[in-house]
Amino acid sequence: MPLTHFDDKGHAHMVDVSDKPATARVAVAEGWVRMAPETLALIEDGRAKKGDVIGVARLAGIMGAKKTADLIPLCHPLPVTKVAVELTPDRDLPGLRIEATVKTTGQTGVEMEALTAVSTAALTVYDMAKAVDRAMEIGGIRVLLKDGGKSGRYEADPAT
Repeated sequence: MPLTHFDDKGHAHMVDVSDKPATARVAVAEGWVRMAPETLALIEDGRAKKGDVIGVARLAGIMGAKKTADLIPLCHPLPVTKVAVELTPDRDLPGLRIEATVKTTGQTGVEMEALTAVSTAALTVYDMAKAVDRAMEIGGIRVLLKDGGKSGRYEADPAT
């Protein structure tokens, strides 16, 4: 299957979706920020110097989803109808697990918006806690679910 963001001459272009019907679309993405147990405790207790890390990261993720077309050159600007970002402490990681759900009714999917929400939230956690833990690691960013449109439903293997 050819890559859709290249024309027959190999030049990058925005995919033409004008003939596609508008359908309900949803995407869910996940990721994590691994950190020292002490950093996680600081965040959970609300003792970070920059404030409510989880609350600010949630808002940053929502904003990131809405700005995806400004950041990713070939993404279509979409009328996003829902963005939900959850950050959940995980002492076994240790760190925060992030999940974003994005919805729209449109001609193309919202996978990039969900991925951008997770990425932006993770980067915000790093920014707000880097003064106490520069060794934090961001990872595991992937699409868990995509539904709607011609290609139908995709669900990631939960084992990976």
